[in-house]
Amino acid sequence: MPFVNFKLPQAALSRAQKQQLAQRTTAMMVEFFGEDARPHTMVLIEDVPDGGYVRADEVFVVPDPYRARD
Repeated sequence: MPFVNFKLPQAALSRAQKQQLAQRTTAMMVEFFGEDARPHTMVLIEDVPDGGYVRADEVFVVPDPYRARD
């Protein structure tokens, strides 16, 4: 069973964008493993809250203009 795990900043993608990411990821796994993999492919999208990780020695917070709106 293919398993793909994305960790993304909270509010970086809208619900529709997450759906599209999951669909495209599943399609990619089917390209590699064949159609039989489709019903068994799991895509996990984890939202990391603001301040939950560090980039370039700074705590990362998604700026308001880049926040997804559901």
